[in-house]
Amino acid sequence: MPSTSQGNGEPYFAVEKIEAWSGASDTPSRTFASLSDTKPLRRFLPQGCNPLAQTGRSKLQNQRAALNQQILKAVRMRTGAENLLKVATNQKVREQVRLELSFLNSDLQMLKEELEGLNISVGVYQSAEEAFMIPLIPLGLKETKDVDFSVILKDFILEHYSEDGYLYEDEIADLMDLRQACRTPSRDEAGVELLMGYFTQLGFVESRFFPPTCQMGLLFTWYDSLTGVPVSQQNLLLEKASILFNIGALYTQIGTRCNRQTQAGLESAVDAFQRAAGVLNYLKETFTHTPSYDMSPAMLSVLVRMMLAQAQESVFEKISLSGIRNEFLTLVKVAQEAAKVGEVYQQLHVAMSQAPVKENIPYSWASLACVKAHHYSALAHYFTSIFLIDHQLNRGADEDHQEQCLSQLYDHMPEGLTPLATLKNDQQRRQLGKCHLRRAITHHEESVREASLCKKLRDIQVLREVLWAAHQRTRLKHSEHQEDDDLLNLADAPGIVSKTEQEAEMVLPQFSKVTVTDFFQKLGPLSLFSANKRWTPPRSIHFNLEEGDLGFTLRGNTPVQVHFLDPSCSAAMAGTKEGDYIISIQGVDCKWLMVSEVMKLLKSFGGEEVEMKVVSLLDSTSSMHNKCATYSVGMQKTYSMICLAIDDDDKTGKTKKISKKLSFLSWGTNKNQRKSASTLCLPTVGVERPHTKKKLSTPFSLLHSDSSVY
Repeated sequence: MPSTSQGNGEPYFAVEKIEAWSGASDTPSRTFASLSDTKPLRRFLPQGCNPLAQTGRSKLQNQRAALNQQILKAVRMRTGAENLLKVATNQKVREQVRLELSFLNSDLQMLKEELEGLNISVGVYQSAEEAFMIPLIPLGLKETKDVDFSVILKDFILEHYSEDGYLYEDEIADLMDLRQACRTPSRDEAGVELLMGYFTQLGFVESRFFPPTCQMGLLFTWYDSLTGVPVSQQNLLLEKASILFNIGALYTQIGTRCNRQTQAGLESAVDAFQRAAGVLNYLKETFTHTPSYDMSPAMLSVLVRMMLAQAQESVFEKISLSGIRNEFLTLVKVAQEAAKVGEVYQQLHVAMSQAPVKENIPYSWASLACVKAHHYSALAHYFTSIFLIDHQLNRGADEDHQEQCLSQLYDHMPEGLTPLATLKNDQQRRQLGKCHLRRAITHHEESVREASLCKKLRDIQVLREVLWAAHQRTRLKHSEHQEDDDLLNLADAPGIVSKTEQEAEMVLPQFSKVTVTDFFQKLGPLSLFSANKRWTPPRSIHFNLEEGDLGFTLRGNTPVQVHFLDPSCSAAMAGTKEGDYIISIQGVDCKWLMVSEVMKLLKSFGGEEVEMKVVSLLDSTSSMHNKCATYSVGMQKTYSMICLAIDDDDKTGKTKKISKKLSFLSWGTNKNQRKSASTLCLPTVGVERPHTKKKLSTPFSLLHSDSSVY
């Protein structure tokens, strides 16, 4: 039953019901019913959140989309002004253009600051439960423009697969609906599966419709999530990379939404941030040349660090959730855990301060990383001071264990002190503890100062309250043990060695867990019916079975292939050739049928005349050159293409004497021998090129070996 969201951000459904979108495999159930007899119903597709729901996250996303449009307009105006400045010669005009450029740059800077404000709007994504904790940073989803697949894919199906593109209107509509749903995914595991499903579906679409040697004419536009600048490409690389980025961003929003006041909520937060880091790292390693700055390797490396740092912070919160017992060993453990969090945030802040990331990373993010680095370092020194000041080494205590813990707490003990002697000497313990208190106060003051320097952080009330409470607690402890001569006698406290019981690690995405059915599986098995292979138009063969004998054998998987053809049989006389692939028999689609099923279907007609449609595989190399030069959108026949066509003709010529491929530079020296071959060899439409049989010319010629006969 169709339902809609009530404004709570939950997914809604608004399509007709049919088979499940996530099928068990990409192989449809085998049946002899004609696929063209009935029009298939629309699939039951998972939907995103209602884009009209007035939730906090949807409002934020709408503001982001509006800002992207304003930034796009400002960038275009600035580009025009810069071009005018290059060509203008009148001094007065140049001065006016420079003035206009200064205004445009100011507008862009203001728009960038507004976008930064959206990126630091952490309150919208936090858990609904009120918690006295420092907020975590989520990533915003990348915005995109609508894409109409219908015309391009229909034309390609007709031209490449020789089928009526209008028979695939529902499949194309399903693809477009799925893409639209991915613009507003729900903030839960269902939303992640939706994006992963579309990412996997893009792999099928790319193999079916996007040849590697030419462009399809589809323009995919995505907006940079940090700068708002649009980026466009005519291939699926940008589309797939942007979907991966949004999967990682969605994981960060799930992590920030978790209830951090419960053990299960913190475990879920740790898992979500680790998965976000894994997806972003996979994006960095797989798509290394994305033109969008937020997906550049340098920026992605910083984002991976940020996700792991927030996962480590959640680990610390999980350890201290049930309360920190005032015990020696417990305080040592908590101090080292806090030092670990401070260390990873310090490394993150250093990475954010390096070029070229520094120019486009939100200043509030870098400031918050610095605030957390000082805050957790202060906590590490505070907990160290507690077990040094409040705990004494009693007779029944495990001296060896405590000595080992204290020695592992520091890289090196302060000058003149040893672990066991310090534990036994109350005066030395208190002095060392006060040194840690003083250093903790220094870190607290730095964290408060950094937070006050950033306007965006000053507006986060819970952040101010947490920093102030921690600072006051440390100052109160210091005042209890402060003495008049501390300023002269106290030395600098040594650094604390970080240690954790759970290291935050990346969790790689597992796309195999999301089972997806190829929308265009009616075209045939993807291993054969793909964009990088070329076929002859289907040929209709009319023949009769002679006393139950076909006159040929079949082999292969799906689709089956004609093998061992008797030249005198009825099928051969009608035009069947060895190596032909059977795609239909009497109107029944056979692309997905096995050999035994095709044989059973053929013999079921008895002595009747059988109509069989077959196709033959063309030379994929020469055919793809023809398509690239003839059908590419906006691509002219360049000089290099002409040379490429000449080389292809030379390879197939029977009178060729020179086997070595001519280089581009040597073309001019052989110009007289070729006799205007550059004109004759231009690819043409509708003319089949000479085809010479070669052994192993295609991957399918391996089927001719004796070992592969069915």
